Formats: sequence, C-alpha cells, structure tokens
Amino acid sequence: MREAIRTRNYVMTLHAEEEMNDDNLTIFDVERIILSGKIIERQKDRRTAEWKYVIEGNDISKEIAVAVSKISVTGKMVIITVYKL
Repeated sequence: MREAIRTRNYVMTLHAEEEMNDDNLTIFDVERIILSGKIIERQKDRRTAEWKYVIEGNDISKEIAVAVSKISVTGKMVIITVYKL
C-alpha cells in the first residue's frame, strides 16, 4: 500500500473525498497517514467478500487519523474512507 502511494497508483472514492473535506484533511494528509501508519485491522466486506484494511497513522500535523483501503481487481489501491480520531 505504501508503494501504491509512492507511485500514485491509487484512487479515492467520493465518500473518502467527502470525509476528507469534513475533517479538514488534504490529500497530503491521506498519503502521510498511509505512509506513516500501520494496519490495525483487516476486515472482510460482507457484500463483495473483498478484504479492506484499516490503517492508523499521523496526518501532516501529526494528529492521529485513519484511512480504510483495499486493493482492487486492477491492482490499484482504493481509499474507501478517511477520518480523524
């Protein structure tokens, strides 16, 4: 997932963008959360049976925040949602 961030091989859902804006986060914050964070939970989506990962890390201002992501069938990382704790 860090490699996906480094190579810009990711997309954000509309929901993730809305949540990012609601919590006054930027795309740089989201990238930092994933690059500095660790996977704290792995969840299986009930509807699609895909694995999604809850990543806790620091945003640019070093506040703790969370990004939830998955790897799509195309190999791109999909950022499903983000939020501050």
